[in-house]
Amino acid sequence: MKSNNKLSPFKNFKDDIPASIVVFLVAMPLCLGVAMASGAPLFSGLISGIVGGIVVGALSGSPLGVSGPAAGLAVIVLNAITDLGGFEIFLVAVILAGVLQLIMGFAKAGIIAYYFPSSVIHGMLAGIGIIIFLKQIPHAFGYDKDPEGDFEFSQVDGHNTLEEIGYMMENISPGVVIVSVVSLLILILWETKLFKRMKFTKLIQGPLVVVTLGVFLGIFFATNPSLAISTEHMVSVPVASSVNGFFDNFSMPDFANGLKNPEVYITAVVIAVVASLETLLCVEASDKQDDLKRITPTNRELKAQGIGNLIAGFIGGLPVTQVIVRSSANQQSGGKTKASTIMHGVLLLVSVVTIPTILNKIPLGVLAAILLVVGYKLAKPALFKKMYKQGWGQFIPFVVTVTGIIFTDLLMGIALGLVVAVFVILRNNYRIPYEMTRESLEGRDSLKILLSEDVTFLNKASIQNSLTEIPDNTRVTIDASANRFIHHDVIEIIEDFQTSAGSRNIEVEVLYLDKTQSENPVQRHKLSKN
Repeated sequence: MKSNNKLSPFKNFKDDIPASIVVFLVAMPLCLGVAMASGAPLFSGLISGIVGGIVVGALSGSPLGVSGPAAGLAVIVLNAITDLGGFEIFLVAVILAGVLQLIMGFAKAGIIAYYFPSSVIHGMLAGIGIIIFLKQIPHAFGYDKDPEGDFEFSQVDGHNTLEEIGYMMENISPGVVIVSVVSLLILILWETKLFKRMKFTKLIQGPLVVVTLGVFLGIFFATNPSLAISTEHMVSVPVASSVNGFFDNFSMPDFANGLKNPEVYITAVVIAVVASLETLLCVEASDKQDDLKRITPTNRELKAQGIGNLIAGFIGGLPVTQVIVRSSANQQSGGKTKASTIMHGVLLLVSVVTIPTILNKIPLGVLAAILLVVGYKLAKPALFKKMYKQGWGQFIPFVVTVTGIIFTDLLMGIALGLVVAVFVILRNNYRIPYEMTRESLEGRDSLKILLSEDVTFLNKASIQNSLTEIPDNTRVTIDASANRFIHHDVIEIIEDFQTSAGSRNIEVEVLYLDKTQSENPVQRHKLSKN
Protein backbone atom coordinates (compact mmCIF):
# COMPACT_ATOMS: atom_id res chain seq x y z
CA MET A 1 0.00 0.00 0.00
CA LYS A 2 1.37 3.41 -0.91
CA SER A 3 1.77 6.07 1.71
CA ASN A 4 -0.43 9.14 1.40
CA ASN A 5 1.93 11.28 3.44
CA LYS A 6 2.02 14.43 1.29
CA LEU A 7 3.24 16.94 3.85
CA SER A 8 6.71 18.29 3.17
CA PRO A 9 9.12 18.08 6.14
CA PHE A 10 10.79 21.29 4.94
CA LYS A 11 7.55 23.25 5.23
CA ASN A 12 6.61 22.02 8.71
CA PHE A 13 9.73 22.72 10.78
CA LYS A 14 7.79 25.16 12.98
CA ASP A 15 5.70 22.21 14.19
CA ASP A 16 8.25 19.42 13.96
CA ILE A 17 11.12 21.09 15.84
CA PRO A 18 9.15 21.73 19.09
CA ALA A 19 7.67 18.21 18.85
CA SER A 20 11.13 16.68 18.39
CA ILE A 21 12.33 18.37 21.60
CA VAL A 22 9.44 16.89 23.58
CA VAL A 23 10.00 13.43 22.09
CA PHE A 24 13.72 13.74 22.89
CA LEU A 25 12.94 14.59 26.52
CA VAL A 26 10.52 11.66 26.81
CA ALA A 27 12.76 9.22 24.93
CA MET A 28 15.96 9.80 26.87
CA PRO A 29 14.90 8.38 30.27
CA LEU A 30 12.87 5.64 28.57
CA CYS A 31 15.92 4.52 26.55
CA LEU A 32 17.97 4.34 29.74
CA GLY A 33 15.16 2.65 31.67
CA VAL A 34 14.57 -0.05 29.05
CA ALA A 35 18.31 -0.79 29.01
CA MET A 36 18.33 -1.09 32.80
CA ALA A 37 15.25 -3.35 32.79
CA SER A 38 16.90 -5.47 30.09
CA GLY A 39 20.10 -6.02 32.06
CA ALA A 40 22.05 -4.39 29.24
CA PRO A 41 24.62 -1.53 29.33
CA LEU A 42 22.82 1.80 29.81
CA PHE A 43 24.41 3.24 26.69
CA SER A 44 22.88 0.46 24.55
CA GLY A 45 19.45 2.01 25.12
CA LEU A 46 20.65 5.40 23.93
CA ILE A 47 22.23 3.81 20.85
CA SER A 48 18.89 2.26 19.93
CA GLY A 49 17.10 5.55 20.51
CA ILE A 50 19.54 7.31 18.17
CA VAL A 51 19.32 4.59 15.50
CA GLY A 52 15.53 4.43 15.83
CA GLY A 53 15.26 8.17 15.40
CA ILE A 54 17.76 8.86 12.63
CA VAL A 55 17.99 5.62 10.63
CA VAL A 56 14.52 4.10 11.03
CA GLY A 57 12.94 7.55 10.99
CA ALA A 58 14.59 8.37 7.64
CA LEU A 59 13.67 5.03 6.02
CA SER A 60 10.16 4.64 7.44
CA GLY A 61 7.03 5.94 5.78
CA SER A 62 5.34 6.61 9.12
CA PRO A 63 4.59 10.32 9.57
CA LEU A 64 4.31 10.19 13.37
CA GLY A 65 5.82 6.88 14.47
CA VAL A 66 8.94 6.97 16.65
CA SER A 67 11.22 3.97 17.04
CA GLY A 68 13.63 2.97 19.78
CA PRO A 69 14.22 0.32 22.45
CA ALA A 70 10.92 -1.24 23.52
CA ALA A 71 9.73 -2.24 26.98
CA GLY A 72 7.92 -5.21 25.45
CA LEU A 73 11.26 -6.85 24.64
CA ALA A 74 12.93 -6.18 28.00
CA VAL A 75 12.24 -9.62 29.51
CA ILE A 76 13.29 -11.39 26.30
CA VAL A 77 16.54 -9.41 26.20
CA LEU A 78 17.22 -9.95 29.91
CA ASN A 79 16.86 -13.74 29.60
CA ALA A 80 18.72 -13.89 26.28
CA ILE A 81 21.80 -12.05 27.56
CA THR A 82 22.06 -14.50 30.45
CA ASP A 83 21.29 -17.65 28.43
CA LEU A 84 23.56 -16.81 25.50
CA GLY A 85 26.53 -16.01 27.71
CA GLY A 86 27.01 -12.29 27.20
CA PHE A 87 25.80 -9.07 25.61
CA GLU A 88 28.19 -9.30 22.64
CA ILE A 89 26.79 -12.70 21.64
CA PHE A 90 23.26 -11.35 22.07
CA LEU A 91 24.08 -8.62 19.52
CA VAL A 92 24.51 -11.32 16.88
CA ALA A 93 20.88 -12.32 17.48
CA VAL A 94 19.82 -8.68 17.05
CA ILE A 95 21.57 -8.54 13.67
CA LEU A 96 19.97 -11.80 12.52
CA ALA A 97 16.58 -10.51 13.69
CA GLY A 98 17.12 -7.46 11.48
CA VAL A 99 17.81 -9.73 8.49
CA LEU A 100 14.59 -11.66 9.20
CA GLN A 101 12.60 -8.42 9.39
CA LEU A 102 13.99 -7.35 6.03
CA ILE A 103 12.88 -10.68 4.57
CA MET A 104 9.43 -10.23 6.14
CA GLY A 105 9.19 -6.77 4.59
CA PHE A 106 10.04 -8.03 1.10
CA ALA A 107 7.62 -10.94 1.63
CA LYS A 108 4.88 -8.32 2.32
CA ALA A 109 4.17 -9.63 5.80
CA GLY A 110 3.16 -6.11 6.85
CA ILE A 111 -0.39 -6.85 5.72
CA ILE A 112 -0.87 -8.47 9.15
CA ALA A 113 -1.32 -4.97 10.57
CA TYR A 114 -4.65 -4.54 8.80
CA TYR A 115 -6.18 -7.54 10.59
CA PHE A 116 -6.14 -5.99 14.07
CA PRO A 117 -9.68 -4.84 15.01
CA SER A 118 -10.06 -1.14 15.80
CA SER A 119 -11.56 -2.00 19.20
CA VAL A 120 -8.31 -3.74 20.14
CA ILE A 121 -6.15 -0.90 18.82
CA HIS A 122 -8.15 1.67 20.80
CA GLY A 123 -7.88 -0.64 23.80
CA MET A 124 -4.13 -0.75 23.32
CA LEU A 125 -3.91 3.05 23.35
CA ALA A 126 -6.10 3.37 26.45
CA GLY A 127 -4.32 0.52 28.25
CA ILE A 128 -0.90 2.00 27.57
CA GLY A 129 -2.19 5.38 28.72
CA ILE A 130 -3.42 3.98 32.05
CA ILE A 131 -0.26 1.96 32.65
CA ILE A 132 1.93 5.01 31.88
CA PHE A 133 -0.11 7.05 34.34
CA LEU A 134 0.12 4.43 37.09
CA LYS A 135 3.84 3.82 36.51
CA GLN A 136 4.70 7.52 36.70
CA ILE A 137 2.98 8.20 40.03
CA PRO A 138 5.88 6.74 42.09
CA HIS A 139 8.44 8.70 40.03
CA ALA A 140 6.44 11.88 40.64
CA PHE A 141 6.77 11.28 44.41
CA GLY A 142 10.47 10.43 44.30
CA TYR A 143 10.34 6.61 44.43
CA ASP A 144 12.43 5.33 41.53
CA LYS A 145 13.14 1.70 42.37
CA ASP A 146 11.42 0.54 39.17
CA PRO A 147 13.25 1.97 36.13
CA GLU A 148 11.55 4.14 33.52
CA GLY A 149 10.44 2.06 30.55
CA ASP A 150 9.18 -0.93 32.56
CA PHE A 151 5.53 -1.18 31.51
CA GLU A 152 4.72 -4.70 32.71
CA PHE A 153 2.48 -5.37 35.70
CA SER A 154 5.13 -7.58 37.34
CA GLN A 155 8.09 -5.25 37.67
CA VAL A 156 11.82 -5.83 37.61
CA ASP A 157 12.09 -4.52 41.20
CA GLY A 158 9.98 -7.46 42.46
CA HIS A 159 6.77 -5.48 42.98
CA ASN A 160 3.77 -5.00 40.72
CA THR A 161 2.30 -1.75 39.46
CA LEU A 162 -0.23 -1.37 42.29
CA GLU A 163 2.16 -2.45 45.06
CA GLU A 164 4.66 0.14 43.86
CA ILE A 165 2.23 2.94 44.67
CA GLY A 166 1.91 1.59 48.23
CA TYR A 167 5.68 1.43 48.75
CA MET A 168 5.90 4.94 47.30
CA MET A 169 4.03 6.36 50.30
CA GLU A 170 6.88 5.27 52.58
CA ASN A 171 9.58 6.88 50.43
CA ILE A 172 8.36 10.36 49.47
CA SER A 173 10.96 12.98 48.49
CA PRO A 174 9.58 16.50 49.21
CA GLY A 175 11.80 18.18 46.61
CA VAL A 176 10.68 15.80 43.86
CA VAL A 177 7.02 16.25 44.82
CA ILE A 178 7.31 20.04 44.52
CA VAL A 179 9.02 19.77 41.14
CA SER A 180 6.41 17.28 39.90
CA VAL A 181 3.42 19.33 41.06
CA VAL A 182 4.77 22.60 39.67
CA SER A 183 5.60 20.89 36.36
CA LEU A 184 2.16 19.30 36.13
CA LEU A 185 0.40 22.59 36.83
CA ILE A 186 2.41 24.34 34.11
CA LEU A 187 1.67 21.57 31.59
CA ILE A 188 -2.05 21.72 32.39
CA LEU A 189 -1.98 25.52 32.10
CA TRP A 190 -0.25 25.22 28.73
CA GLU A 191 -3.20 23.14 27.48
CA THR A 192 -5.85 25.72 28.37
CA LYS A 193 -7.56 27.74 25.63
CA LEU A 194 -6.21 30.99 27.11
CA PHE A 195 -2.58 29.91 26.79
CA LYS A 196 -3.07 28.25 23.41
CA ARG A 197 -4.14 31.64 22.01
CA MET A 198 -0.81 33.18 23.03
CA LYS A 199 1.89 33.20 20.34
CA PHE A 200 4.80 32.22 22.60
CA THR A 201 3.13 28.92 23.56
CA LYS A 202 3.25 27.88 19.90
CA LEU A 203 6.99 28.51 19.79
CA ILE A 204 7.91 27.12 23.21
CA GLN A 205 6.43 23.78 24.25
CA GLY A 206 5.30 23.31 27.85
CA PRO A 207 7.60 20.28 28.40
CA LEU A 208 10.66 22.37 27.50
CA VAL A 209 9.58 25.01 30.03
CA VAL A 210 9.12 22.50 32.85
CA VAL A 211 12.43 20.73 32.10
CA THR A 212 14.29 24.05 32.27
CA LEU A 213 12.46 25.02 35.45
CA GLY A 214 13.11 21.57 36.92
CA VAL A 215 16.86 21.92 36.41
CA PHE A 216 16.89 25.31 38.15
CA LEU A 217 14.72 24.06 41.01
CA GLY A 218 17.03 21.07 41.43
CA ILE A 219 20.04 23.38 41.70
CA PHE A 220 18.19 25.71 44.10
CA PHE A 221 16.97 22.85 46.33
CA ALA A 222 20.54 21.53 46.64
CA THR A 223 21.21 24.26 49.25
CA ASN A 224 18.37 22.97 51.45
CA PRO A 225 18.92 19.47 52.93
CA SER A 226 15.19 18.86 53.42
CA LEU A 227 14.41 19.58 49.75
CA ALA A 228 17.61 18.42 48.06
CA ILE A 229 17.03 15.99 45.18
CA SER A 230 19.56 13.15 45.23
CA THR A 231 21.22 11.80 42.07
CA GLU A 232 19.07 8.65 42.17
CA HIS A 233 16.07 10.88 41.36
CA MET A 234 17.83 12.47 38.37
CA VAL A 235 18.37 11.37 34.77
CA SER A 236 21.50 9.20 34.60
CA VAL A 237 23.25 9.46 31.22
CA PRO A 238 26.72 7.81 31.06
CA VAL A 239 29.38 10.54 31.04
CA ALA A 240 32.59 9.91 29.08
CA SER A 241 35.81 11.53 30.29
CA SER A 242 37.14 11.84 26.72
CA VAL A 243 36.32 11.23 23.08
CA ASN A 244 37.89 7.78 23.30
CA GLY A 245 35.88 7.15 26.43
CA PHE A 246 32.70 7.93 24.51
CA PHE A 247 33.47 5.33 21.84
CA ASP A 248 34.28 2.80 24.54
CA ASN A 249 30.53 2.72 25.27
CA PHE A 250 29.91 0.95 21.96
CA SER A 251 30.00 -2.87 21.87
CA MET A 252 30.86 -5.10 18.92
CA PRO A 253 29.02 -8.38 18.21
CA ASP A 254 30.88 -11.63 18.92
CA PHE A 255 30.32 -13.47 15.64
CA ALA A 256 32.88 -16.17 16.42
CA ASN A 257 30.87 -17.54 19.34
CA GLY A 258 27.46 -16.28 18.28
CA LEU A 259 27.05 -17.87 14.85
CA LYS A 260 27.87 -21.36 16.10
CA ASN A 261 25.37 -21.16 18.98
CA PRO A 262 21.93 -22.59 17.97
CA GLU A 263 20.25 -20.58 20.74
CA VAL A 264 21.27 -17.37 18.97
CA TYR A 265 19.13 -18.28 15.94
CA ILE A 266 16.13 -19.12 18.13
CA THR A 267 16.52 -15.80 19.95
CA ALA A 268 16.74 -13.98 16.62
CA VAL A 269 13.44 -15.49 15.46
CA VAL A 270 11.74 -14.56 18.75
CA ILE A 271 13.04 -10.98 18.57
CA ALA A 272 12.06 -10.61 14.90
CA VAL A 273 8.51 -11.89 15.48
CA VAL A 274 7.82 -9.97 18.70
CA ALA A 275 9.47 -6.75 17.47
CA SER A 276 7.55 -6.91 14.19
CA LEU A 277 4.22 -7.53 15.91
CA GLU A 278 4.80 -4.69 18.35
CA THR A 279 5.82 -2.41 15.48
CA LEU A 280 2.76 -3.25 13.39
CA LEU A 281 0.48 -2.71 16.38
CA CYS A 282 2.07 0.67 17.06
CA VAL A 283 1.81 1.60 13.37
CA GLU A 284 -1.94 1.01 13.49
CA ALA A 285 -2.23 2.93 16.76
CA SER A 286 -0.14 5.91 15.64
CA ASP A 287 -2.05 6.11 12.35
CA LYS A 288 -5.34 6.25 14.29
CA GLN A 289 -3.98 9.20 16.29
CA ASP A 290 -3.00 11.10 13.16
CA ASP A 291 -5.34 14.05 12.62
CA LEU A 292 -4.70 13.81 8.85
CA LYS A 293 -5.48 10.05 8.84
CA ARG A 294 -2.40 9.16 6.80
CA ILE A 295 -1.60 5.48 6.31
CA THR A 296 1.83 4.02 6.99
CA PRO A 297 3.14 1.52 4.39
CA THR A 298 3.65 -1.47 6.67
CA ASN A 299 6.02 -3.47 4.46
CA ARG A 300 8.30 -0.47 4.18
CA GLU A 301 8.11 -0.13 7.96
CA LEU A 302 9.31 -3.72 8.45
CA LYS A 303 12.23 -3.09 6.10
CA ALA A 304 13.14 0.10 7.98
CA GLN A 305 12.99 -1.73 11.31
CA GLY A 306 15.14 -4.53 9.88
CA ILE A 307 17.85 -2.12 8.77
CA GLY A 308 17.63 -0.36 12.13
CA ASN A 309 18.20 -3.61 14.00
CA LEU A 310 21.08 -4.55 11.70
CA ILE A 311 22.85 -1.29 12.51
CA ALA A 312 21.93 -1.37 16.21
CA GLY A 313 23.31 -4.90 16.52
CA PHE A 314 26.61 -3.95 14.87
CA ILE A 315 27.29 -1.00 17.21
CA GLY A 316 25.95 -2.33 20.50
CA GLY A 317 22.29 -1.32 20.65
CA LEU A 318 19.15 -3.03 21.92
CA PRO A 319 16.47 -4.28 19.50
CA VAL A 320 14.47 -1.47 17.91
CA THR A 321 10.69 -1.29 17.39
CA GLN A 322 8.18 1.45 16.83
CA VAL A 323 6.98 2.51 20.29
CA ILE A 324 3.63 3.99 21.16
CA VAL A 325 4.65 6.22 24.10
CA ARG A 326 7.11 8.28 22.05
CA SER A 327 4.84 8.20 18.99
CA SER A 328 1.94 9.52 21.09
CA ALA A 329 4.14 12.26 22.57
CA ASN A 330 5.09 13.23 19.03
CA GLN A 331 1.47 13.51 17.92
CA GLN A 332 0.33 15.29 21.08
CA SER A 333 3.15 17.83 20.71
CA GLY A 334 2.08 18.82 17.22
CA GLY A 335 4.50 16.80 15.07
CA LYS A 336 3.46 16.81 11.42
CA THR A 337 6.07 14.78 9.51
CA LYS A 338 8.78 12.24 10.18
CA ALA A 339 11.26 15.11 10.43
CA SER A 340 10.36 15.36 14.13
CA THR A 341 11.34 11.70 14.58
CA ILE A 342 14.67 12.19 12.82
CA MET A 343 15.46 15.39 14.73
CA HIS A 344 14.72 13.72 18.09
CA GLY A 345 17.39 11.14 17.18
CA VAL A 346 19.84 13.90 16.28
CA LEU A 347 19.11 15.64 19.60
CA LEU A 348 19.79 12.41 21.47
CA LEU A 349 23.13 11.98 19.71
CA VAL A 350 24.27 15.59 20.09
CA SER A 351 23.21 15.92 23.73
CA VAL A 352 24.79 12.62 24.82
CA VAL A 353 28.07 13.69 23.22
CA THR A 354 28.12 17.34 24.32
CA ILE A 355 25.99 17.92 27.45
CA PRO A 356 25.56 14.69 29.43
CA THR A 357 26.31 16.47 32.73
CA ILE A 358 23.47 18.97 32.10
CA LEU A 359 21.08 16.17 31.19
CA ASN A 360 21.92 14.51 34.50
CA LYS A 361 20.54 17.55 36.34
CA ILE A 362 16.99 16.91 35.06
CA PRO A 363 14.80 15.53 37.88
CA LEU A 364 12.83 12.41 36.98
CA GLY A 365 9.82 14.10 38.58
CA VAL A 366 9.71 16.55 35.66
CA LEU A 367 9.65 13.74 33.13
CA ALA A 368 7.01 11.96 35.23
CA ALA A 369 4.77 15.02 34.93
CA ILE A 370 5.20 15.05 31.14
CA LEU A 371 4.32 11.35 30.91
CA LEU A 372 1.34 11.73 33.24
CA VAL A 373 -0.13 14.16 30.71
CA VAL A 374 0.70 11.81 27.82
CA GLY A 375 -0.96 8.91 29.67
CA TYR A 376 -4.10 10.89 30.44
CA LYS A 377 -4.51 11.97 26.82
CA LEU A 378 -4.24 8.37 25.65
CA ALA A 379 -6.87 7.16 28.12
CA LYS A 380 -9.31 10.06 28.24
CA PRO A 381 -12.77 9.19 29.64
CA ALA A 382 -14.20 10.40 26.32
CA LEU A 383 -12.59 7.40 24.60
CA PHE A 384 -14.35 4.98 26.97
CA LYS A 385 -17.69 6.75 26.34
CA LYS A 386 -17.13 6.60 22.58
CA MET A 387 -16.39 2.87 22.63
CA TYR A 388 -19.40 2.19 24.89
CA LYS A 389 -21.72 3.99 22.47
CA GLN A 390 -20.48 1.75 19.64
CA GLY A 391 -22.08 -1.27 21.30
CA TRP A 392 -20.99 -4.31 23.27
CA GLY A 393 -19.35 -5.88 20.25
CA GLN A 394 -16.79 -3.07 20.28
CA PHE A 395 -16.76 -2.24 23.97
CA ILE A 396 -16.04 -5.71 25.38
CA PRO A 397 -12.86 -6.39 23.31
CA PHE A 398 -11.79 -2.82 24.12
CA VAL A 399 -12.17 -3.32 27.89
CA VAL A 400 -10.52 -6.77 27.81
CA THR A 401 -7.52 -5.31 25.95
CA VAL A 402 -7.22 -2.44 28.43
CA THR A 403 -7.47 -4.76 31.43
CA GLY A 404 -5.04 -7.27 29.93
CA ILE A 405 -2.40 -4.61 29.28
CA ILE A 406 -2.71 -3.19 32.79
CA PHE A 407 -2.45 -6.53 34.59
CA THR A 408 -0.08 -8.43 32.27
CA ASP A 409 1.85 -6.73 29.45
CA LEU A 410 1.29 -5.19 26.03
CA LEU A 411 1.37 -8.32 23.86
CA MET A 412 -0.66 -10.45 26.28
CA GLY A 413 -3.28 -7.72 26.55
CA ILE A 414 -3.49 -7.49 22.76
CA ALA A 415 -3.77 -11.28 22.50
CA LEU A 416 -6.64 -11.37 25.02
CA GLY A 417 -8.44 -8.58 23.18
CA LEU A 418 -8.01 -10.38 19.86
CA VAL A 419 -9.43 -13.62 21.27
CA VAL A 420 -12.54 -11.78 22.51
CA ALA A 421 -12.87 -9.83 19.24
CA VAL A 422 -12.69 -13.05 17.21
CA PHE A 423 -15.31 -14.62 19.50
CA VAL A 424 -17.59 -11.63 18.87
CA ILE A 425 -17.07 -12.03 15.10
CA LEU A 426 -17.85 -15.74 15.27
CA ARG A 427 -20.94 -15.04 17.35
CA ASN A 428 -22.14 -12.41 14.87
CA ASN A 429 -21.50 -14.75 11.95
CA TYR A 430 -23.43 -17.45 13.74
CA ARG A 431 -26.40 -15.16 14.15
CA ILE A 432 -26.55 -13.16 10.90
CA PRO A 433 -25.92 -15.31 7.80
CA TYR A 434 -29.51 -14.93 6.60
CA GLU A 435 -32.97 -13.46 7.18
CA MET A 436 -35.86 -15.78 7.99
CA THR A 437 -39.52 -14.87 7.62
CA ARG A 438 -42.54 -17.02 8.58
CA GLU A 439 -46.07 -17.05 7.19
CA SER A 440 -48.98 -19.43 6.79
CA LEU A 441 -50.18 -20.40 3.29
CA GLU A 442 -53.20 -22.62 2.71
CA GLY A 443 -53.08 -23.80 6.31
CA ARG A 444 -49.44 -24.84 6.05
CA ASP A 445 -46.48 -23.16 7.74
CA SER A 446 -44.11 -21.56 5.25
CA LEU A 447 -40.55 -20.30 5.81
CA LYS A 448 -38.43 -18.11 3.55
CA ILE A 449 -34.68 -18.04 4.18
CA LEU A 450 -32.91 -15.16 2.38
CA LEU A 451 -29.16 -15.76 2.34
CA SER A 452 -26.93 -12.75 2.91
CA GLU A 453 -24.43 -11.48 0.34
CA ASP A 454 -21.50 -13.55 1.67
CA VAL A 455 -21.94 -16.84 3.50
CA THR A 456 -18.66 -18.31 4.73
CA PHE A 457 -17.69 -21.50 6.53
CA LEU A 458 -18.07 -19.54 9.78
CA ASN A 459 -21.84 -19.63 9.14
CA LYS A 460 -22.02 -23.42 8.94
CA ALA A 461 -23.05 -23.97 12.53
CA SER A 462 -25.81 -21.35 12.44
CA ILE A 463 -27.36 -22.58 9.17
CA GLN A 464 -27.07 -26.24 10.15
CA ASN A 465 -28.77 -25.56 13.48
CA SER A 466 -31.57 -23.50 11.88
CA LEU A 467 -32.33 -26.11 9.22
CA THR A 468 -32.37 -28.89 11.82
CA GLU A 469 -34.90 -27.00 13.95
CA ILE A 470 -37.39 -26.46 11.08
CA PRO A 471 -40.63 -28.26 12.06
CA ASP A 472 -41.94 -31.20 10.05
CA ASN A 473 -44.64 -30.53 7.44
CA THR A 474 -43.21 -27.13 6.56
CA ARG A 475 -42.75 -25.47 3.18
CA VAL A 476 -39.24 -23.93 2.92
CA THR A 477 -37.86 -21.53 0.32
CA ILE A 478 -34.09 -20.88 0.38
CA ASP A 479 -33.51 -17.71 -1.66
CA ALA A 480 -29.93 -16.93 -2.79
CA SER A 481 -30.85 -13.98 -5.03
CA ALA A 482 -28.86 -11.54 -2.89
CA ASN A 483 -25.92 -13.89 -2.45
CA ARG A 484 -22.62 -13.44 -4.30
CA PHE A 485 -20.48 -16.00 -2.50
CA ILE A 486 -21.33 -19.08 -0.49
CA HIS A 487 -18.81 -21.53 0.90
CA HIS A 488 -18.92 -25.04 -0.54
CA ASP A 489 -19.46 -26.52 2.95
CA VAL A 490 -22.69 -24.52 3.30
CA ILE A 491 -23.90 -25.72 -0.12
CA GLU A 492 -23.36 -29.28 1.08
CA ILE A 493 -25.45 -28.57 4.19
CA ILE A 494 -28.30 -27.27 2.01
CA GLU A 495 -28.05 -30.27 -0.34
CA ASP A 496 -28.09 -32.67 2.62
CA PHE A 497 -31.17 -30.87 3.96
CA GLN A 498 -32.92 -31.30 0.59
CA THR A 499 -32.16 -35.03 0.71
CA SER A 500 -33.47 -35.53 4.25
CA ALA A 501 -36.47 -33.18 3.94
CA GLY A 502 -38.68 -35.78 2.26
CA SER A 503 -38.65 -38.06 5.29
CA ARG A 504 -39.99 -35.17 7.38
CA ASN A 505 -42.62 -34.06 4.85
CA ILE A 506 -40.76 -30.79 4.31
CA GLU A 507 -41.16 -29.22 0.87
CA VAL A 508 -37.94 -27.44 -0.15
CA GLU A 509 -37.46 -24.91 -2.96
CA VAL A 510 -33.96 -23.48 -3.61
CA LEU A 511 -33.73 -20.35 -5.74
CA TYR A 512 -30.71 -18.82 -7.51
CA LEU A 513 -28.19 -21.14 -5.90
CA ASP A 514 -25.38 -22.52 -8.05
CA LYS A 515 -22.15 -24.26 -7.11
CA THR A 516 -20.21 -21.65 -9.07
CA GLN A 517 -21.00 -19.26 -6.23
CA SER A 518 -18.51 -21.13 -4.04
CA GLU A 519 -15.86 -21.06 -6.77
CA ASN A 520 -16.33 -17.91 -8.84
CA PRO A 521 -18.38 -15.15 -7.21
CA VAL A 522 -17.80 -12.88 -10.23
CA GLN A 523 -19.35 -15.46 -12.58
CA ARG A 524 -22.28 -15.87 -10.16
CA HIS A 525 -22.81 -12.10 -10.22
CA LYS A 526 -23.06 -12.22 -14.00
CA LEU A 527 -25.52 -15.13 -13.88
CA SER A 528 -27.78 -13.35 -11.42
CA LYS A 529 -28.10 -10.41 -13.81
CA ASN A 530 -29.20 -12.55 -16.76
